[in-house]
Amino acid sequence: MERALRAELRAALGVARAILAEWAEEGVETFAIEERPAEPARPAPPPASADALEALLPGLAAGTGEPAWPAQPTLAQVREALGECTRCRLHEGRTQIVFGDGHPEAELMFVGEGPGEQEDLRGIPFCGRAGELLTSMIEKGLGIPRASVYICNIVKCRPPGNRTPLADEVAACRRFLDGQIEAVRPKVIVALGKPATSTLLGRDVAITKLRGTWQDYRGIPVMPTFHPAFLLRQYTPENRRLVWEDLKAALGRARA
Repeated sequence: MERALRAELRAALGVARAILAEWAEEGVETFAIEERPAEPARPAPPPASADALEALLPGLAAGTGEPAWPAQPTLAQVREALGECTRCRLHEGRTQIVFGDGHPEAELMFVGEGPGEQEDLRGIPFCGRAGELLTSMIEKGLGIPRASVYICNIVKCRPPGNRTPLADEVAACRRFLDGQIEAVRPKVIVALGKPATSTLLGRDVAITKLRGTWQDYRGIPVMPTFHPAFLLRQYTPENRRLVWEDLKAALGRARA
């Protein structure tokens, strides 16, 4: 019953936000609640300015109904805007949101697919078997502390059975991934696997073909490489060598 009521309230809020946005576009800034004689028709008011829209919808991103943050937000501001998110179906099965982990001004940022079982339980990205491998590659391979990089996923809640996130789930989380990147402003992003690479580049990619080739996300160099979970399944000397070369190239470019 409570879940149904919450769903109805969210739907009502969505309708209200849409109506407010529509009124704002039509130039409506104030409302007078009084009875008065009918007046002759007048020309429609001019469109609301950006300042007027901001005053009418304080704290909301224009046209989205989402909480806004500054052009250069902090991770705390992005996390606050995310809230106890119910924007997609993934919230129904989560233990907790897995936002991100690491240095807020990291040179290197690692972006993966989504939380697994251990991540969902502990609230920390990449803390299961794949996370242990990633940590080893960062600390033993690159020779830098894990705490010196920033790690997150394209979705913040665990997909059922660790399946690949669906398109609408990725879309619901995409704004917050972008916000994390805006907050950290890394020098290089390492995209771990096909879903992360496809999301950042805005197109479907074949990771086996794109791996190891420099790409771009809004002016930030992106190095696509294999996900640690793939390495656990295909832990061959060749695959280890390829990922090692990708990570060395990413660190070298970040420090150039």
